[in-house]
Amino acid sequence: MDPEKKDDLGRQQQQQQQQTEVYSLSDTSESDDKAIDVKTGQISHSQQPPATLNGHHAHGSSQGPSGGLSEESLAALSRHTTEASHVSSDGQHADGEGDFRGASMSRARTGTSFGSTASRMPEHEVTFDEGGSSSSSSDGDEDKSSSNSDNPRDWPLWYRGWVLFCIAFSTWVVVLYSTSYTASIPGLMLEFDVADQTIATLGVTSYLVGLAVGSLVLAPLSELYGRRPVYLVCMACFTVLVIPTGLATSLVEIIVVRFFGAVFGAAMISNSPGTVVDISTEQYRALCMSLFSIAPFNGPVTGPLIGGFIYQAYGWRWDNWLVLILGAVAFGLMFTVRETYAPAILRAKAKRRRKETGDDRWWSRYDEAAASKVQLFRENMARPFVLAVTEPILWFFNLWISLIYGILYLCFVAYPIVFSQHRGWGPGTSGLAFVGIGIGTLLSIAAEPLLRRLINSHPKDPATGRVAPEASASAMVIGAVLAATGQLVFAWTSLPVSIHWAVPIAAGIPFGAGNTLVFIYGSSYLTSAYGIYSASAMAGNAVVRSLFGGTLPLAGAAMYAALSPRWAGTLLGLLEVIFIPIPVAFYKYGDRIRARSPVIRRMREEEEENEAKRARRLARALRRQERGDAAALERSGVGRGADIGGGNVVENDATAGDAEKGTAHRGQVAI
Repeated sequence: MDPEKKDDLGRQQQQQQQQTEVYSLSDTSESDDKAIDVKTGQISHSQQPPATLNGHHAHGSSQGPSGGLSEESLAALSRHTTEASHVSSDGQHADGEGDFRGASMSRARTGTSFGSTASRMPEHEVTFDEGGSSSSSSDGDEDKSSSNSDNPRDWPLWYRGWVLFCIAFSTWVVVLYSTSYTASIPGLMLEFDVADQTIATLGVTSYLVGLAVGSLVLAPLSELYGRRPVYLVCMACFTVLVIPTGLATSLVEIIVVRFFGAVFGAAMISNSPGTVVDISTEQYRALCMSLFSIAPFNGPVTGPLIGGFIYQAYGWRWDNWLVLILGAVAFGLMFTVRETYAPAILRAKAKRRRKETGDDRWWSRYDEAAASKVQLFRENMARPFVLAVTEPILWFFNLWISLIYGILYLCFVAYPIVFSQHRGWGPGTSGLAFVGIGIGTLLSIAAEPLLRRLINSHPKDPATGRVAPEASASAMVIGAVLAATGQLVFAWTSLPVSIHWAVPIAAGIPFGAGNTLVFIYGSSYLTSAYGIYSASAMAGNAVVRSLFGGTLPLAGAAMYAALSPRWAGTLLGLLEVIFIPIPVAFYKYGDRIRARSPVIRRMREEEEENEAKRARRLARALRRQERGDAAALERSGVGRGADIGGGNVVENDATAGDAEKGTAHRGQVAI
């Protein structure tokens, strides 16, 4: 056969082999899984695009001595299949291992609505490579239109620190506005002729309810459109809605407008932790989260402090104008923050590549996940309520956390009563009484390394290599005891006035530290216990907690007037003591409690099923690799035979005068 025809035939066979063995690891249908007999190793062919290993062809992976995948390629393949098996729906580009976890068990389908399935080849996929940069996978070449800073975790350290400051400052402004209002309540009552302080306190209630509603609505939006658009739109609306409160002519206007302002401001509270996760590696995530937590946990404390001095000097309207200025600054800062949500980054890059090249085959694995926006929105809205109603763990957990949160916000009514009405302090000076709570908050955040060491000292799960969720409950127990102790000490030292003012203020230190520990490690417990459903569990907890935080202050003025500050504070402290057994029970019997949870059982079953599917996909990939290697060796053998045949033809045409030289050369070729 002519050597050129042999080469053409070899190339055609290679193309046919590649076309008939095209598979997709990142989207294997259920029917494909069921068509594989694990015992016999029979493989059914799929019509999906070939798998990519972080932007490279699976068939191009390095080989080990046995002719299969090397350990490095095997690890990359495992990471790829793990990444592709879930759709991120909680905002978290999650665990530092390269996978994206979410509150939904739905899997992302690779491919987009652009072009046919066959056209979604891996060389047109936009993804993060192992180095972290966003790239196309065409022949392993990087996307020249992007820099190596597309991955938020690879941004310069100074810029990630700047992002952390921007979101922390903006969150602080939103939380500060929830309590700065309390300092101006006397002025509002005088301005609008309101005799009942409970009515004036409704401004706090409406704001906290707005935060709860906004958290439910805006968290899913960030997953659909990215974090940056949600931040900018919501901070703009939040800032603008401060203006009507400053110009209000009735208390009703203030109460209603504060609700809608809080709905938009909730974007910072619900999405900021996700941004912290986006920009931090697993090694420094705890430190980043602790630094960020300073803002939201000290916002309620600094609100009465700053608001009190502003009200005392300029009146209640300037409390709003100050927040307007701070909100405008926060809005400007958020303009400097780039998108950090990985699915949004990859979707935008794929869209940009399609526009730049005019080629609709560019795609990202999150394109079709974004198409089911209505379904995702409904699931994220409904699931928190379903879990809160059906999960016994959340019944007791939400009740306890909500009580702690409600008593914290009731303090913003109780402290002015104690220090202004009974001790005669002015609005600004009475705001200084909250310094004790702020110090306790900072101390608890600073103690994070010690508490982390305590948590990590617990036995680790052999399967996961991580400590059980009950380890976080140990810090919750410490927080519950500190919060109850601080509340009782404050109650019995607030009056009479002969007791030095520093004593009740100092009681705020254990109170603030205990509250912070409960909130931080309570969230950690829910995250560990509910896994992919943790976002929904925490969202439901945030709703119940905000309702308690908004309603308990309404009873504060009447309760402190009827029982006196000492006995009203004692009642609240005893309630916290009564609920201490809840975190203790989670610590001692948490594994048994979780074993009885229907949701957690179902989650474990789904995780085991997904692990089995990933193992089957990995086994199929290994078999394909071995078959591809064998085919490549066979093709290379055919090619060498063609070369040898061509050499003989050439030598047969040698001149008679070069016969000896030709004979020697033929011997070398044959060898």
